[in-house]
Amino acid sequence: MKRSRPPSRTRPSSRTRPPARTGSRPRSRSGSRSLNVRALVALAVMAASVAIALTMPVRLGLDLRGGTQIVLETKSTETTKADREATDRTVEVLRGRIDALGVAEPTIVRSGENRVVVELPGVQDPKQAADVLGRTAQLTVHSVLGPAENAGDGAGGKDEKASGADGERVLPDESGQSLRLKDATLTGQDVKGADARFDQQGGAGWHVTVDFKDSGSDRWAQVTGEAACHPAGDPQRRVAIVLDNKIISSPQVDPSVACGAGITGGSTQITGSFDDAEARELALLVKGGALPVPVETIEQRTIGATLGDEAINAGAWAAVIGTALTALFIIVVYRLMGALATVALLCYGLISYAALAAVGATLTLPGLAGFVLAIGMAVDANVLVFERAREEQAARTRPSTRSALTAGFRSAFSAIADSNITTLIAAALLFFLASGPVKGFGVTLGIGVLASMVSALVITRTLAEFAASRPAVYRRPRITGISSTGPVRDALLRRNPFLMRRPRRWLAASLVVLVVAGSGILVRGLNFGIEFTGGRLIEYSTATQVDPERARDALADAGFPRAVVQSSGDGDLTVRTEELTDTEAATVTKAVAELGGETEKVRDELIGPSLGEELRRDALIALGLALAAQLAYLAARFRLLFGTAAVGALAHDVVILVGVFAWLGKPIDGVFLAALLTVIGYSVNDSVVLFDRVRELLGKERKTPFDRLTNDAILQTLPRTVNTGMGAVLILASLAILADDSLTDFALALLIGVVVGTYSSVFTASPLAVELHGRDAGTRPARRGGSGKGRGTAKPGKPGRQAPASRTERQEVP
Repeated sequence: MKRSRPPSRTRPSSRTRPPARTGSRPRSRSGSRSLNVRALVALAVMAASVAIALTMPVRLGLDLRGGTQIVLETKSTETTKADREATDRTVEVLRGRIDALGVAEPTIVRSGENRVVVELPGVQDPKQAADVLGRTAQLTVHSVLGPAENAGDGAGGKDEKASGADGERVLPDESGQSLRLKDATLTGQDVKGADARFDQQGGAGWHVTVDFKDSGSDRWAQVTGEAACHPAGDPQRRVAIVLDNKIISSPQVDPSVACGAGITGGSTQITGSFDDAEARELALLVKGGALPVPVETIEQRTIGATLGDEAINAGAWAAVIGTALTALFIIVVYRLMGALATVALLCYGLISYAALAAVGATLTLPGLAGFVLAIGMAVDANVLVFERAREEQAARTRPSTRSALTAGFRSAFSAIADSNITTLIAAALLFFLASGPVKGFGVTLGIGVLASMVSALVITRTLAEFAASRPAVYRRPRITGISSTGPVRDALLRRNPFLMRRPRRWLAASLVVLVVAGSGILVRGLNFGIEFTGGRLIEYSTATQVDPERARDALADAGFPRAVVQSSGDGDLTVRTEELTDTEAATVTKAVAELGGETEKVRDELIGPSLGEELRRDALIALGLALAAQLAYLAARFRLLFGTAAVGALAHDVVILVGVFAWLGKPIDGVFLAALLTVIGYSVNDSVVLFDRVRELLGKERKTPFDRLTNDAILQTLPRTVNTGMGAVLILASLAILADDSLTDFALALLIGVVVGTYSSVFTASPLAVELHGRDAGTRPARRGGSGKGRGTAKPGKPGRQAPASRTERQEVP
């Protein structure tokens, strides 16, 4: 008996270990196959990205390479409606005019129903281009009925009077004399071609030769034949050639032309006091054809090439330094896994760049910021996985690093997907509702989010599982960075604070912050940018620094008392006024040059009042849709209670952010709108991760009070919130310090949003969910007294049993 007992106790226990090892082999083979598949996918994605990056360069926006963007809006007339078809015909006519201007790589596309976006790289003085594009070029030829009885009729060039059903009109000729014109006999549709020529022999100087089509040739002979029937010197012997309701030439028919015969041959000459540039421009307009409908310039942006180069360099440095700081942080926190995540971040950058090139997207200045910002979002997914792996590692008696990683990826997938979808909603709204460079931010943000998921779920997982399966790593689990729960989680587990004991106190604190920040909107008002108000913004770089106060006084003396003058960047000067003509803008430039010496215009933006009102309306629609879309998604994905609490916290964040900008006097413009929608998508991530954990705990512990479950979820997800917040702060701080001046406010808004969003997910969304749950249940959450007596459902007979840890409390819940 004594001999048999030791074998019965020791041999079975020694024999139980080999089966455990052999039983794990099928799982390892399956895991190896999955690892190989992911490795092949990762290699294929990286190979394709490298090939695209080497062969397809990303197209830079005008704000990065310099040039002019003009947005034209077609207008309906009495005879023609400015619909999609008319706008398409306008695009073709404008394309011919732009090609004749000789601009390299121009872009002209229809936007919406009745808008045309024209991009002219390298064009720094948009005046000529705007004049050529904006002129309708409606060419008509009229018989002259005689001088107008009232010389004041039509004086002014743009006014015209119709008299009778035959369509007579009154226009001043080249000398200012008003003439009565018969209805048009020929139009631009009858023109075959036009050319600018110089008459050296006749001494007529520059003139434009116009050739008519066959039908136009007959009409030209008819109108000149009728004019030839009047004596020489009679105004009725003249033929008026009208371009855009202005008589550009009204020559008399030569005496050699017989009455009724007219000028045959199908061509004529337009003469006048033309120089070579004016003659060529007139020929271009006549030959290019008339626009089917009039157009109006509603937006104009000009960016100097120097400013674009500086923006690229600053954005690149911000990306490099921000990525380096973020990589250093996650390596310190997660050691080997952090180093592998850094490699995945570099792969993310390559994938994002290749995706931008593949889809033909235009990289704008806000888009460059979105590219940098998405690095922080790529870190978010890695942190979620590593924190869940830490929990899995700590929960197992004999933990395996690779199995903990596998469980971490599986458990974190839903939270990663939900948080990225909410950000994609914001990116989609920016793409469809924003305009100009901000639209490019929506594109790069969306591509960055998708690339970050590939980076985290495929590349990081492949590298991490491969490293975890190495014998050297298996023998030294501490180097992985996930073998311990981390100092933040350890401190929370030791103290186990019950944050949701009095949720109404947190809601009251949030309300106080909301009122203090929001009062800035009422006290200071909102400083809307020209995108929302309309007007013109010109930024100058001067040889000597100009005091804004002196410049303000000089502009007031020049006739612009309401001009807003601010210093920007490194000694630059920004002038913002109501809508200005090009002549008035030249006056402003002259006034600034008198103070600062040699002056260069580095940026010029013009927004029409109608477009400003539309952008303001679209901004409100985008904000409302963002909140509604988040509520709908969270309600469908989780519960209406969670969705309501998360959207309530989002509204809290929006008001605080807008209020802080009101107190600081910062501009509320398109870039701020991009930041605001990004904050909505980014800050809801914390709430999504938190409520995802609450939902998970609800499935496991149905009898635990909801406030205790919410508190446990906060403590379990807080390390992830802190680490991802630090990653975002490092990226945004780099942008705020190093990036272009206009992106400083963008980075500041996001920094405020990250801080406020982190706070609100814990101390606004969570208490609100607890209160809403208590009302749904028909009872208020039970308050735990702080007197040191038993908490929750501790039995009366054991007053000394308190439950500082959540596990103890769960055991006592009936």
